Formats: sequence, C-alpha cells, structure tokens
Amino acid sequence: MRCTASLRIKEPAMRDTAVKRMFEDIAFSYDMQNSALSLGIDIWWRRCFVSMIEPRQGTVLDAATGTGEVALAIRRRRPGLTVIGLDFSPAMLDVARAKAAKAQVAGYHLGVADCRDVPLTDACVDAVTMAFGIRNIAERVAVMREFHRVLRPGGQLHVMEFGMPRFELGKALYRFYFDRILPPVGNFLSRTDYAYSYLVESVDAFPADNDFLAQMGEAGFAERRVTDLTGGLARVFSGRKL
Repeated sequence: MRCTASLRIKEPAMRDTAVKRMFEDIAFSYDMQNSALSLGIDIWWRRCFVSMIEPRQGTVLDAATGTGEVALAIRRRRPGLTVIGLDFSPAMLDVARAKAAKAQVAGYHLGVADCRDVPLTDACVDAVTMAFGIRNIAERVAVMREFHRVLRPGGQLHVMEFGMPRFELGKALYRFYFDRILPPVGNFLSRTDYAYSYLVESVDAFPADNDFLAQMGEAGFAERRVTDLTGGLARVFSGRKL
C-alpha cells in the first residue's frame, strides 16, 4: 500500500517508515526527476559541494548517499579519497551500486544503515557529507553527534540542503514554482501522488539558518558557517570537530 498524499506524520517511527517507502518508490527515476526539475543546476551544486571538502587523501562518509551522485562526484574530483556511502533505502543503494559498476568506480563502499546509529568506529573518517538528507530526519542533533563521533579531530561536516532565495523578487518567483509547479510536475514524473508534495513540506519545515547552525553547535561542531549556492536556492552548512 502506498502512502497517502501527504507525509505529515508526527510520530518519528511512522514518519521514518513513510519516508523510506517514498524513496523506495522513486529510486529508479530519482536522478532524472531531480535534474529535470532543477534544470540541471544540481550538477553545479554538487561540484561546489565537493570542492568544499578539505582533505585530498583519506576517507569520507557520505551519509544518506542515495543514488550515489555526491559520492561518485567525490571519487571523480578527489580520487585520493575513499567514500563510504550509507543509506536506509536498499533501492537507492541498488541504483548507486549499478552506477558505480557501470563507471568502473573503485573506492566507493556501500551499506544500508540508519544515520542515528552509524556502524563505524570512533574518529575513523576525515570528512562527512550529507546532501538533501538531514531535513528528512527529526533527530538532527543526535544524527550530527554520530557524525561528530566518527570524524577525526579537525575533520569537517558539510550538509547541503534546499533553501529560498535571499532577495524578495527571487523568493516570490521561486515560491510560485515551489508551491504551484514543482509538486504536480514532480509527482507526475515520479508516478506518485505525494513525493514532491512532501519535498515542499520538508523544505518549509527545515529550521532557519541560525537555528540549524545552533543545532550543529549542540552536536559539538565549531567553526560553523553557511554558504549560499545560486542566491540561496541551496545552502551548505559546515562545521569542524576540534
């Protein structure tokens, strides 16, 4: 049975199940939908995101790795980095695994895992990345504490999420697109009646910049900052483990 048209579910366990089912449903068309609906700008966002990773050698945890777009970009642009990709959706990981095999990409290790209980030892990775995933998790501070735990001292966490333009005209135009065009077109492309309606809801529910940076601080991260991409349509939140 599919979810109803909305994923406004308050209980964390029920919400997690619904979100997981949604990603299972859209896994095999996920990349095409995102590129079409973002007019291809997601490619540039990933390039900017990967450029923020400091180490050239070592290991990166790509949490909520999904279909592997960020992880594969890391391997292409930073071949000295090994990537561990974790996700709670086996269907998304199947897509990532197939893409890595087709491109003959080595150094990318995949596993099914919950980000609230990362199956890695303390202080074992040099950076943590998470793109468009943290808004789907209610227990954000607990998740970021796990990221802090597995990071080596000096390592950084980079979290990319959707945002709204900073300037008023852009905000009004994007609000129209986000509210009126994206949900019906996205739901049609994904062949669901809820996936992109949920996207709008989850972006709207995400904390303001300062509030999320405060949550990063609560999780133990210092040197916190936010970087705008495309006038704020996407934002990268960064923090360091001292």
